[in-house]
Amino acid sequence: MRYLFLLALSIFVTQTAKAQIYEVGIFAGGSNFIGDVGATNYISPNQAAIGAIFKWNRSPRHSFRATVIFSDLEGIDRDSDDPRRVQRDYSFNTSIVEISAGMEFTFLDFDLHTNGFKGTPYLYSGISVANHDNYFFAPNGEYTSEDASSWAYGIPMVLGYKQRIGNHLILAGEIGARYTFSDELDGSVPDAEFREQFSFGNTNSNDWYVFSGITLTYTFGRRPCYCNF
Repeated sequence: MRYLFLLALSIFVTQTAKAQIYEVGIFAGGSNFIGDVGATNYISPNQAAIGAIFKWNRSPRHSFRATVIFSDLEGIDRDSDDPRRVQRDYSFNTSIVEISAGMEFTFLDFDLHTNGFKGTPYLYSGISVANHDNYFFAPNGEYTSEDASSWAYGIPMVLGYKQRIGNHLILAGEIGARYTFSDELDGSVPDAEFREQFSFGNTNSNDWYVFSGITLTYTFGRRPCYCNF
C-alpha cells in the first residue's frame, strides 16, 4: 500500500510539473493616447498601466486570452508637433479600466511540454471595452466634467514576443494599439446635450490608445492533448 501511494504521488508530481495548459500573471507598462488632443506619436507612453492576464493554451499555436488593465490616458497639446494644437493648449487626463478578450496566435510552435528553448513572436486580437469619464472643453479650454461615464468598445491589435524563462514562468514584451469605436475619450465629442456647442476636431476619425509593456505569467493545469487542434 505504501509503495502504491508513493508511486501515485510520484506520477502526480511529474504530471503537475509538466502541466502547463493555463497561464495567469501580470501586465506592467505604459499607455499613450492618439486622438484630437495631445501628441500624435504612435508609441510614446506617458502614463503607467498595470493589469492582470489569463490564457488558456489550446494548442502550441493559439491561446484564448483575457486581460484587465488599469491606466490613465493623457493628452497635452503643448507636446504636439502641430502648431495649431500647441496654440490651442488643451489638455486632459482620464482614468480607464479596459477589459479585453480574444485569441493569441504564435508564429512558431510554443509547446511548453517539450524540452529546449521556447520563444516566439505572437499576435493578439479580439474585442476590448474601456470605461471612461465623460467631459468636454468649454470655449476657454476649461476641462468640464459631465458627471457621467461611458464604455468605449474597440479592437486590440497586439504584437509581442514571449519566452520561457523557467519551468513555469513566461516573460513577454508587447505593444498593443486599440482602435475604438468612440470619439469621446478626449472630450472632443461630448454627449448629446453638449455636442453641438462643444464638439471639435476631426469627427470622422475615432480615438486610439496604445499599451506598451511586459507580461509575466505562471503556467499550471493538467497536461493537454493537442491532437484535436
